[in-house]
Amino acid sequence: MGVPETVRAALADRPVQGRVCLEAGAGVGNATAGLLEAGARRVYAVTDAADHAAAVRRRCGEDDRLEVIRADLRATPLRPDSVDLVTAHGLCNLLGPAALEAVAAELARVAAPGSHLVVDDYAPLPDDAAVRRLFAVENAASELADGRPALTFYPPALLRRVFGGHGWTFDRERTLLDPVPWTESHLSAHARTASEAAGRLREELATPLEREAERVAADVGAASAGRMYSLAFGRAE
Repeated sequence: MGVPETVRAALADRPVQGRVCLEAGAGVGNATAGLLEAGARRVYAVTDAADHAAAVRRRCGEDDRLEVIRADLRATPLRPDSVDLVTAHGLCNLLGPAALEAVAAELARVAAPGSHLVVDDYAPLPDDAAVRRLFAVENAASELADGRPALTFYPPALLRRVFGGHGWTFDRERTLLDPVPWTESHLSAHARTASEAAGRLREELATPLEREAERVAADVGAASAGRMYSLAFGRAE
């Protein structure tokens, strides 16, 4: 799997060569692969999911610059002031407001003076976007099962305020995708997430939610809607 163009575009104006980097919320390692490709001296790929940690190791191989860390992003084992560049690629939409605030505080704690932060995420979808129906089902199932929504799409101005409140100075915003191509595989993955959450409910609640997730995903098929943006920040020396 190559480095996504969105990651390359987001890192193109950041100093990666020779830096100690953190991919916050490693997922399948998109940003980790981009940081290694761009010459990072060390990359900490942090995730709390065992399957994601394994996926990052498979993808990036035995590169001795990489350390995969299983940890909650609200309290990592990294030392204060130990990271020169932080990336959060497609992370914030998976965090509710309270978790977002806690993660922002932790990323600020580990960032060294003069460091950089890149936050890439999805803007709220247009009201007429068909894919919103699937995300609404996913959020309903998650709220009933776990007491919190699965997804929150933050406007860039809000993320600027959140990270600015933790000592980061806004540098620039750029568009990575407009519109965002939500492929059939993307939507199937979201339908599975909705079904997994529904599966933790009583049958009379679970069954209609599972059927609705499958129905909506099949109905939408694929969609191009919304915008993915990239925000960059700096930290004072």
